[in-house]
Amino acid sequence: MHGADDPDPVQGWRRLSPSRWTLWSLPRFVRVYILSVEFAAVAVVVATGWLAPVTSQHWIWFGVLVLASTVHLEAARGMERLREIAAEGTPYNHLQTVWFFAAILLLPPPLMCALFIVSYTYNWFRVYRRRAVVHRKIFSGATVVLACAAAYAVLAAVYPAHTEPFATALDSPKGLAAVVAAGALYRLVNYGLVVFVIVATNPDRPPRMALGHASDQLMIAGAIGLGGGIAVMVAAHPWWTPLLVVTVFALHTGLLMPQFRDASRTDAKTGLFESVFWCKLVSDEMDRARRLDGKLGVLLLDLDHFKRVNDRYGHLAGDAVLRAVADAIKHSVRGHDMVGRYGGEEFSVVLPGLGAQDVRVTAERIRAAVATLKVSTTDLDGVERVVGGLTASVGAAVFPDHGEDRTTLLLAADAALYEAKDAGRDRTRVSRGATAPNVVPLPKQSSVPQQGSVRHFPSARLPQD
Repeated sequence: MHGADDPDPVQGWRRLSPSRWTLWSLPRFVRVYILSVEFAAVAVVVATGWLAPVTSQHWIWFGVLVLASTVHLEAARGMERLREIAAEGTPYNHLQTVWFFAAILLLPPPLMCALFIVSYTYNWFRVYRRRAVVHRKIFSGATVVLACAAAYAVLAAVYPAHTEPFATALDSPKGLAAVVAAGALYRLVNYGLVVFVIVATNPDRPPRMALGHASDQLMIAGAIGLGGGIAVMVAAHPWWTPLLVVTVFALHTGLLMPQFRDASRTDAKTGLFESVFWCKLVSDEMDRARRLDGKLGVLLLDLDHFKRVNDRYGHLAGDAVLRAVADAIKHSVRGHDMVGRYGGEEFSVVLPGLGAQDVRVTAERIRAAVATLKVSTTDLDGVERVVGGLTASVGAAVFPDHGEDRTTLLLAADAALYEAKDAGRDRTRVSRGATAPNVVPLPKQSSVPQQGSVRHFPSARLPQD
């Protein structure tokens, strides 16, 4: 019997068979592109194998980098596994870049490639647990080989007659410029090749979604800079390497914690705040409004007849509609207003400082934006469709007029939402105050039965104030 982290080894090895790779189900031009990149990487390895002799010193540095990168991977493997899952559909920024770039400055091309092989093999067995898509990892390794070759070529052009490792010749402005240029080209090649294939294999998604987080660029720039520093230090003072490994791991953890924090607060489909964190924001803004003797508006919005979209076009189309609606809401409110996905097809907005009239105006602006949406998608038969004619019902409530604590305020907005639905949908209703103590507005974690025009629950399950 095999645990969750110990997949059936027989099935695992069968997946390595090229005949089972999902590569062959991709469009022809994508297959050609992927195979061309991999062929180019193999050609580079073969062509550069003779460029520099491998000395005993190179072998020592190779051993140091292998040991350091392995310790780094082992210490961070749980975190890297989560990052790999979270990066689906965007470039996965391999923080082994620190050691790869150090290898460019220290090692001849054959040992550089050997380091990549060791790193990716260790990743396969210890981080991905043989569950990763095989052809993706091969392609990823090929892009790293080409990126490193491009960076190595820049340094070789700056120091054409240099027989020692590049790390020993960087003590000048010229060396700094060479490293910056090599690092920039390394990132451009690796990132560009990966982004192109993500865009090509996901034609239904906006290309900008394939770019990943802007903070990733800073993270990789830091990894390249740290790799350059490590190379210089290893060449001059190799006994500092253990301290540098600890430093890399500490920075690795510190840089990634904000990403994990943001992921825990964000709805994966829409990029909006997820419901529990949004409810906390309501409490925080209410506390601020109390201190300033101000007001606070809350909107709950529900897409009308959204089930018809899923039934007619499929759930992938439904997801595209939800993303489009989320974008429409964000562009219809102020920059400091906070938009969340309340659950299912429901959205929520916190409007600090607004009274009833301004809240109504904002709600109507959102409804108008939703009504003008035209969402291009593919239906269940693979036919391109445009989903339009969307409408939304909105319930609004204002602190402190309709509730002086979060639960009461959300009750009031939820009751107003159902007034809007009962009145025929596609309209806004501002609350007259919550009157039913058992009516609790819950994020839709699952399908909830309805009774009459409101939802009844035996007790409040929202986080309490």
